[in-house]
Amino acid sequence: MNEATDPIEARLAGTLLGTALGDALGLPCEGLSVAAIARRFSPVDRFRLLGRTGFVSDDTEQSALVAQSLARHPDDPAACARAFRRSLLGWACRLPWGVGLGTLRACGRIALGLRRSGVMSAGNGAAMRAAIVGTFFHDRPRERATFGRALAEVTHRDPRAIEGALYVAELAAACASQPAGFSRSAAVDRARAVVSHPEVAAAIDRAISLERTGAPLAEAAGACGTSGYVVCTASFATFCFLRHGDDPPRALGAAIGAGGDTDSIAAILGAWLGALHGEMGLPGHLIDRIHDGPFGPTHLRALASGLAAVRDGRPVTVPTYSPTAALARNLALYPVVLGHGLRRLVPF
Repeated sequence: MNEATDPIEARLAGTLLGTALGDALGLPCEGLSVAAIARRFSPVDRFRLLGRTGFVSDDTEQSALVAQSLARHPDDPAACARAFRRSLLGWACRLPWGVGLGTLRACGRIALGLRRSGVMSAGNGAAMRAAIVGTFFHDRPRERATFGRALAEVTHRDPRAIEGALYVAELAAACASQPAGFSRSAAVDRARAVVSHPEVAAAIDRAISLERTGAPLAEAAGACGTSGYVVCTASFATFCFLRHGDDPPRALGAAIGAGGDTDSIAAILGAWLGALHGEMGLPGHLIDRIHDGPFGPTHLRALASGLAAVRDGRPVTVPTYSPTAALARNLALYPVVLGHGLRRLVPF
């Protein structure tokens, strides 16, 4: 890929690879306290789930399924949402790890054939996969909002979850449509304008105020929250983007070091950073160490290339993943994931 001649493909690839980078870096730290992360994983500068290889989880995989659905139905939000519903159910049957309760309940509703699959949950599921919608439609605000809402409602119908997803997409769009050196504050202000829910709006405003007054990271994490609640995630990811968005490794390390829902917060933050800087602005030595199986870097780059072709009106064969390979990988790594879960119970 030549970033100079095809900048949107670089931003699309950056969005997907940034999601994967934050997801894989944050996965081993999910649910740990600040002290535990500092003791076991500091500095957060490499992958630690299994050796030095990074593995993605549901954040990246659902983002890839959204990209796949966009490539197939770029002009029809209802058809795109239906395609995502079908792919989400097939994906869930491959036993992915790290899936939120709201998304699991939605997959159950899809399996039962219920027309309205989304559940009343304000978790991160809709927001963590929304950035690619914003980058793909960075110059088409009406489609960005329509597709963003339709895809969010596949799993989440809570207004906070929907507005969180629309905010994530809007900030990705602002990043993808501007040169790398532009004002991140201006991008956040533009994205904030799409938020009308008072709780989500207040949380984002809190993050902006904390950053502008120079609040320390620990204070911002405590004020914004770092749980799997989308209001907290949108707020704290915004703070990290504003504070360290010119330095992706530092931004991701700060977000993950604060604990909580580290993989989803870092996945959203990584997507914004990739949309802003393009793939070449992300740490390539880390991306190269992400496991290159289903939903790995080769797959994500192919999806980015396909989305760029769709935008240009060129014919494209939509990249897919191997369900057999995905299931085999998930089963093989379940003991590792469970081991990390049990390790959290050890107080040293």
